[in-house]
Amino acid sequence: MKEKLGRFWLEWRWFFLFIAVMLPFRSTIADWNQVPSGSMKPSILAGDRIVVDKLAYDLRVPFTDRRVLRWSAPERGDVVIFDNPIDGRLFVKRVVAVPGDVVELRRNRLVVNGERAEYTPLTAAEIGELPVESPERYRFFHEHLLGSSRVVMVRRDSRGSYGQLAPTRVPPGTYWMMGDNRDNSSDSRVIGAIDREAIYGRAHAIAFSVDFERYYAPRLDRFFTDLP
Repeated sequence: MKEKLGRFWLEWRWFFLFIAVMLPFRSTIADWNQVPSGSMKPSILAGDRIVVDKLAYDLRVPFTDRRVLRWSAPERGDVVIFDNPIDGRLFVKRVVAVPGDVVELRRNRLVVNGERAEYTPLTAAEIGELPVESPERYRFFHEHLLGSSRVVMVRRDSRGSYGQLAPTRVPPGTYWMMGDNRDNSSDSRVIGAIDREAIYGRAHAIAFSVDFERYYAPRLDRFFTDLP
């Protein structure tokens, strides 16, 4: 019996050592998560596997939510990973307002602390390069506000109150999250401001990507690309 266990260990020791190193690494240092929805289009697509820097803001004890060191905080424009407080699912959204900010939406135009975002329409050539199906159904803009910028999209037939938000002060210790796909994102407009403790890290790149609607065909042009 001991000989069998010895042979088993010799044959599989590198596998177990790999697991022993990889699990704490993914829990504390960096991870990769698959994105299931298009709420962050055109920046992130459903099927993208994003790389998450879990040391971007703090250091946690492996396999726990306990933080032992903090050296930074999420900033406006950061793309972050967090737990949805409603059902516990992992979400990826963009920080648009930080604790103490007053955030507002006026007909899908973002206002933070009384400063209105600047919107520049994308050119036809720029729209043609976006990985979005039926782009004629949407309007695309470069959104610039308080030192951060990104490309956002809204439906041409956008109606209702989702593009409106009365001035809302972000409570202490929380962050206001929104998707870049403004009319198709379950974000802080639905689930409220997100507690700092629920944020796991900052997404900064796409490792690889597959197209769910084309039998998981790889999107080679999205492999190893940085996030805006």
